[in-house]
Amino acid sequence: MVSAKDLCPCGLGEPYDACCGPLHAGERQAATAEQLMRSRYAAFAVGDTDHLLRTWHPTTRPAELDLDPSQRWLHLEVLDRTGGGPFDTEGTVDFRARFRHDGRTRTLAEHSRFTRENGQWLYVDGDLG
Repeated sequence: MVSAKDLCPCGLGEPYDACCGPLHAGERQAATAEQLMRSRYAAFAVGDTDHLLRTWHPTTRPAELDLDPSQRWLHLEVLDRTGGGPFDTEGTVDFRARFRHDGRTRTLAEHSRFTRENGQWLYVDGDLG
């Protein structure tokens, strides 16, 4: 678990309590698709399944989510984005994330799709790359 003063796992260099912490706690919503994607990455890193499920579009959201506690998320790199701004209703984010599992460092690349409904950005789905 990350403490409030630790750097946020999302990679922006801000303290957790000033970055993704308030989104995880439901105190505020992501203003952009990229901010939501970063908060979701951070949620994987800290094991916050509630945030992941709450920000997943209901048409694609799994009934439950079991995270592997032995998996350690190491680094997030945003490669590209389209739309997803404060006045958009759709957006995409391409990212690459490194993680450690079973003693090996691996990379996950995804082209993620987001939609904004009733002012809230939601993760729809993604294509692994």
